[in-house]
Amino acid sequence: MQKFTCYVVLLLFLLCFFQAFSWSQFNQGENYEGSSDLINLEYHMGPVLASAINLYIIWYGQWNPTHQATIRDFLDSLSSSSSVPYPSVADWWDTVRLYTDQTGSNITATISISGELYDSGYSHGVYLSRLSMQSIIKAAVTSHSRPLPLNPHNGLYLVLTSQDVQVEDFCRAVCGFHYFTFPILVGVTVPYAWVGYSGTQCPGMCAYPFAWPKYSGKPPPTGGNDITHAPNGDAGVDGMISVIAHELAEVSSNPLINAWYAGEDPTAPTEIADLCLGLYGSGGGGGYMGKVYKDAWGNGYNVHGVKGRRFLVQWVWNPVKRRCFGPNAMD
Repeated sequence: MQKFTCYVVLLLFLLCFFQAFSWSQFNQGENYEGSSDLINLEYHMGPVLASAINLYIIWYGQWNPTHQATIRDFLDSLSSSSSVPYPSVADWWDTVRLYTDQTGSNITATISISGELYDSGYSHGVYLSRLSMQSIIKAAVTSHSRPLPLNPHNGLYLVLTSQDVQVEDFCRAVCGFHYFTFPILVGVTVPYAWVGYSGTQCPGMCAYPFAWPKYSGKPPPTGGNDITHAPNGDAGVDGMISVIAHELAEVSSNPLINAWYAGEDPTAPTEIADLCLGLYGSGGGGGYMGKVYKDAWGNGYNVHGVKGRRFLVQWVWNPVKRRCFGPNAMD
């Protein structure tokens, strides 16, 4: 009983370390692509994801196949650049790759979808806590029907919840988060991320800039219901893709919460994508997303992907230029 009590106390303590993506750029002061005078991004000697990443997707709930295809195409675009026009998703990932570990090894350029599991039966219900994500991963790797591999060497697990699943703090404080599994729950330590589909629950919170927050206190810059239209036709899935990009950048540069982040408090670090919330192009800041491209239908995007796809993903902090940056930058 004493040992069990110690584990419970440890788990409760570690829960405070969950890294969350809070979509609060609407209330930020002027950022204007970040400021090298104010940012103190430091390396804390932990690992980065330098080995080729085997990405395992857990589709939790009932999913629209069209939405799944869009997300897969984005993930496939992270490592595909030769046949994709510039600027590509892979060119965006090149900024993430600038981060290294203590051996000088860069974050990998290779991310491959290596397995998918469909939890369409809502194995853990439709109301999930943050800790539930680890139980969902445990169920996925021990499933009686085509389980996912439990890969502690170069595995990264991505839990995606459907529109009818409510997650602790989702839409209120976070749109996604990343962390690592506890051996007591899953058997090994592996990095993972969770992102929820916000199209029906809170598009104004988590699908910005494809939907404008109703309670932002100010009207959209364009005077309509949003800032720009979604390049793949759905505000929820296009917004979700930007959150996925955000979380993948941070879990790769800070997988065990002891590598790259700013701030003195490791329980609440500011990571490489947190520094650039709401920035998608040059001149962005103060509620303006920055200069982005528009297609023939007026849909906003800043990178190209496979199969002719276009995506709008937020910028991340460039440690060399010491500012937020993306391949669509004008300078």
